[in-house]
Amino acid sequence: MNLVWACFFLVGIAVAAIRWLGGETDIFQLLVTASFDMAKLSVEIAIGMVGVLALWSGLFRIAERAGLIDILGRGLQPLFRRLMPEIPPHHPAQGAITMNLAANMLGLDNAATPLGIKAMQALQDLNPFKHTASNAQILFLVLNTSSVTLLPVTIFMYRAQLGAANPADVFIPILLATMASTLTGLLLVMWIQKIRIDRVVIAYLGGLVALVASLVFWLGSLSSDVLASYSGQLANAVLLLVVGCFLLAGLSAKRPVYEDFIDGAKSGFETAVQLIPYLVAMLVAIGVFRASGALDLLLDGLRWALAGLGLSSWFVDALPVAFMKPFSGSGARAMMLDVMSSHGVDSLAGLLAAVMQGSTETTFYVLAVYFGVVGISRIRYALWAGLACDAAGMTAAILICHWFFG
Repeated sequence: MNLVWACFFLVGIAVAAIRWLGGETDIFQLLVTASFDMAKLSVEIAIGMVGVLALWSGLFRIAERAGLIDILGRGLQPLFRRLMPEIPPHHPAQGAITMNLAANMLGLDNAATPLGIKAMQALQDLNPFKHTASNAQILFLVLNTSSVTLLPVTIFMYRAQLGAANPADVFIPILLATMASTLTGLLLVMWIQKIRIDRVVIAYLGGLVALVASLVFWLGSLSSDVLASYSGQLANAVLLLVVGCFLLAGLSAKRPVYEDFIDGAKSGFETAVQLIPYLVAMLVAIGVFRASGALDLLLDGLRWALAGLGLSSWFVDALPVAFMKPFSGSGARAMMLDVMSSHGVDSLAGLLAAVMQGSTETTFYVLAVYFGVVGISRIRYALWAGLACDAAGMTAAILICHWFFG
């Protein structure tokens, strides 16, 4: 992480220096402004997470003390025993991981991040080397980076706002691309950690694929208006159902649910404050790299290389989303909207940008938040595995869009 973080700054400064020598006298001011803007954004993100973290930490504490987390973990215990053998049976980490992955699948970002932080903290309790990422933590982070999202509601919304003929056209391509990303990350980490694929692992993965296929078959038969309505209603209903189940479980266990909630919410507030320095460090570095023009040079170089090889470059117009996605979720979203506006929301580039946006998660942000909150500085191969997920998701997005729309 030390080398990666420093390279963002050094490459950005070097590119800016070259541009300054070329006569762009305001380039250093742009870098300084970007640094201040991203530092401010980092604090705003952390402060914005205070309420959400406090809410879900409090609810999670109710579920934990009522025994609900243990019950949730039992369903995946056979799989966890193989993928994460260092987690003892019935450990709270199992339930926390289950809930985080379920929230990601349903597109409940506001719930997924706090639950993911709780899961990472539970895994840190089992980590014998507190500054070094454990195998289980790396696998969990990669699963979050790949981000299987079954209901990409926000992407439908942006497409509708820009006048797409069918805002949900990208639904099935996004599902296929994000599945490719997740399976790539999971199999890569299993290979690195020498985890054997047996009948139990195959059964769980096969069940996930069957679930996605069933959802695709059902939702794919609906009209775009009905699909968008169902997606929003289902996400909100699941969110409220989770809250209700937590409270009912606490009351059934005769727990003082209000006191448990307050106790958990306090820890959520402390967690949000702890995130600030890690977010500042990562987002400022990314801001300098982007403002220097290094990202634009990378794209121009790729176009030149493809032209030199005589290969088609139809997908290059959407690549700003692919390059920005690992670094900044808001930046990738802005790139997606720019591509849609410039080339047309229903153009091949516009469709590809939407699929790319939904295919993976923001790797560096996830890494900074999840590892930063538990103080891990030696990330081992977590970054490269996460970037492999990004590469798989983006490559799948290109191939799938060419197949569906090309």
